[in-house]
Amino acid sequence: MTHGVWRAAGGLALWAEDSALPASGKSRTIHPYAVAPDVPGKPGEATFLLPSAGGRPLESPELFREDAPAHRTPKLAPWRVPVVDLDVDEALLFLLTPPDEAGGTEFGGTLRHLAEVARYAVDLVARGRVVPTVGGDDEVPLALWRPVLTGEDRQWAQALLHAMPPVGRTSETGELRPAEEVFAQALDALADAAARAALPADDADTWPGALTGTRREFTATPEQLARLRHDLDQWTRDAAAGSVRAFFRLVEPLDPEADDPWRVELSLQAADEPSLVVPAEDIWESERGHTALARYLDAPQETFLAELGRAARLWPHLDRALAAARPADLPLDTTEAHTFLRDSAPLLAGAGFGVLLPKWWGKTAAKIGARLTAKSPTAPATVANSTTLGLDAMIDYEWQLALGDHTLTEAELKRLAKVKAPLVRVRGQWVELDPKRLAAGLALMATKGQMSVLDLLTGAPAAAAGLPVVEVQASGWVRGLLDGEKISQLEQPSRFVGALRPYQMRGMSWIAFLERFGLGAVLADDMGLGKTASMLAVMLNDPSGSGPTLLVCPMSLVGNWQREAAKFAPALRVHVHHGAERAQGESFVRAVRDADLVVTTYALAARDAAALSEIQWHRVVVDEAQAIKNAATRQAVAIRSLPARHKIAVTGTPVENRLADLWAIMEFANPGLLGPASEFKRAYAEPIQRQGDQQAAERLRRLTQPFVLRRLKTDKSIISDLPEKLEMEVVCNLTAEQATLYQAIVDDALAAIEGAEGIERKGLVLATMTKLKQVCNHPAQLLRDGSRLAGRSGKLARLEEILEEVLEAGEKALLFSQYAEFGGALQAYLTGRFGREVLFLHGGVAKAGRDEMVSRFQTDDGPPIFVLSLKAGGTGLTLTAANHVIHVDRWWNPAVEDQATDRAFRIGQKRNVQVRKFVCAGTVEERISAMLADKRELADRIVGTGEGWITELSTDDLRDLFTLDRSAVVE
Repeated sequence: MTHGVWRAAGGLALWAEDSALPASGKSRTIHPYAVAPDVPGKPGEATFLLPSAGGRPLESPELFREDAPAHRTPKLAPWRVPVVDLDVDEALLFLLTPPDEAGGTEFGGTLRHLAEVARYAVDLVARGRVVPTVGGDDEVPLALWRPVLTGEDRQWAQALLHAMPPVGRTSETGELRPAEEVFAQALDALADAAARAALPADDADTWPGALTGTRREFTATPEQLARLRHDLDQWTRDAAAGSVRAFFRLVEPLDPEADDPWRVELSLQAADEPSLVVPAEDIWESERGHTALARYLDAPQETFLAELGRAARLWPHLDRALAAARPADLPLDTTEAHTFLRDSAPLLAGAGFGVLLPKWWGKTAAKIGARLTAKSPTAPATVANSTTLGLDAMIDYEWQLALGDHTLTEAELKRLAKVKAPLVRVRGQWVELDPKRLAAGLALMATKGQMSVLDLLTGAPAAAAGLPVVEVQASGWVRGLLDGEKISQLEQPSRFVGALRPYQMRGMSWIAFLERFGLGAVLADDMGLGKTASMLAVMLNDPSGSGPTLLVCPMSLVGNWQREAAKFAPALRVHVHHGAERAQGESFVRAVRDADLVVTTYALAARDAAALSEIQWHRVVVDEAQAIKNAATRQAVAIRSLPARHKIAVTGTPVENRLADLWAIMEFANPGLLGPASEFKRAYAEPIQRQGDQQAAERLRRLTQPFVLRRLKTDKSIISDLPEKLEMEVVCNLTAEQATLYQAIVDDALAAIEGAEGIERKGLVLATMTKLKQVCNHPAQLLRDGSRLAGRSGKLARLEEILEEVLEAGEKALLFSQYAEFGGALQAYLTGRFGREVLFLHGGVAKAGRDEMVSRFQTDDGPPIFVLSLKAGGTGLTLTAANHVIHVDRWWNPAVEDQATDRAFRIGQKRNVQVRKFVCAGTVEERISAMLADKRELADRIVGTGEGWITELSTDDLRDLFTLDRSAVVE
């Protein structure tokens, strides 16, 4: 595990940590687990303040040590470590390199955070949000680039600052450095390095030359330095303050037939009040300029000229306007106007200048486009009677050329073919005219016949001609595929127990429609909208004799699928394929033959891929489909290769925001739809992610939309009666380690309880309950040995999955535990796991600290995760910034849980609140939860005082209550 410290003197110090046992005889001042990272750079040593306990440094959250100290009250202590120092330019390159290419080790929390800072610095440079400055002193002046942070950039910088891991503040001075200081130094230096990396090197020993390459020093006399600093201060003053900027408005000719020119009107605009635009004429009115700018500037006229001078470096045509004593506008001919629209305006806007273009520019209505008419003369009734279904199904088509809503006539097309100007007027609209594209469009119109569904979706013939597809008119099942409006709505399966909501019925009908034509689906409904119930309804709707469905999911969800199937679809015959004693060979074939639904895990699907591939599945469903997002892994390859007539991916993650993941998931559901991975990266991923290409994004949306169903719980048109508080029980599985500890506690406790009486017996029962609940949380909580957390608890695994979705959705969560020590462990682990600040409130926090935490959490850019002990955080707080509440461990008094939930579910909450209550399958947690559900009135009356009712149960009842169901244990 490689860590990084940003030095106060500049540059990055790297050191690595190994969990292996240290060599004997090391000094008590030398970090026993520190090793030199395998990274090119300047080797050395450094002493850093690091969290320590029991005379040893604590391991980082990502690592596990066999001899980790049992005493976990940390303190800072100095430890000497071998380091590799990188200068600023080397540091930028290292931080932008994937870990597997940067030394082969994982990045610790400090490096993951600094890598985000580096990416942010590169983004600032790409958007022109840096200015040149002079640093250093008069003896050794330095040419430097510095970031300019305004508006959203400042907010994002604050979020990055708060996400800094505390250990990132370490120093060699004997005390922690202020986080603000560390962050500012790192961002300034990385932005400077990023700007230099984007510029060609100039060897001149001047200030402009020193702004490029890796040499920052330059030569200048004291007088030259003073003048340069004065000019730079005047030039960058308004840009750095973000107060005003030059504003350019393109105005169309008043009379195009009279050959009137286009004009760019020049103005100043208030950056924080975009509606305040002052034209050049008003700026030149008087010595002070227009009074509307008085609160922004002392010298509007000088600022206006300086802004135009800055803009002229990007748009040299402005030199013509600057030749005038009082520049106010710039006339352009049609070709120059087209160049401004296409090239100069985006460049100016990207550099932070204000630009206003005609409304028609950039819309498909402003350009010649292709209109496709498509239909399928026949629509097979079932999959069985057609061999030409899926993406290869053939449809009839016809192309036309269009301008917005108007189809162009042959006469108009011939006239346009003769025009040489890049912008022309057609039916009162300005149109960007590309002669080559027009000629290709005319050739396209001459083609008629048949194309595949895949060609229809990709618009391949039009794309080859360089034409955007502006409209598709379809009929029959093709129209249903494209817009869903004509998909016939199915009735709820008679064997489904309960009532499906209308949006679930529509989802079931949509999946059935796609399957009818051999097409795969991605059900991407929001968390809490009942995707499991929807999929069970789809399975109940299968015709008799269609064959089994294979469902692949994380181990943590196997129990959920079993229970949901028993609840909503008891008619389905369910076989769970997992565990060391799972059916294999002929017994597995017989088990599948007798099942409607076979549930297995991702790990076993990869391990037993050969046996699973021997079955001709009716349908393969992958739940939590993010598990196959890394398409090249053995697991993803194995699952994609499973033979099935239909394939469905289920995920609560908005896949359109994760392009590499989208390709992998869609390659499972509809192989070939998005082309090879390399082509997808070139055509979509890179243009959208790096350049923000909206046209590429729209093409990708249009291509995937027929196969992705995404509904949000906040959309009232989807679900208007969603309760303001949606409570759900999340069933988790024990790991083998948890199960072993659990069984040992039960065996010891029952023997002791059987021979005890009175208060002693009650005490033993409550002590056993506490131990069992602790082991259900995590073995480390019961053992109190300070051991690692990762990979040892079913609850923790499920918690990580849920929090990933919460964070990706930009939402916030409250995590309640009745155990303060476990809350502290969660805070440390989740901080390292997600690289985000995690708050923790417990009884030892003073009122001032408590109020500060609440205030920070309630801000939009505050920490997204808040861990609270039930006692300290269960009452008296308003935490409406969260719309997710997770009870990591249950308190058997429902009123206490409700009070804690109401920290988020109270007046001021604007969103639906999802409440999740974690319960370990097959344990005392699940049995008591069932008892409370079955006897709610009794529970309200008896359990309301705590857990005393449990102590009155007989030993036989306790044995039934405590006994572990081994089928709920992860392998």
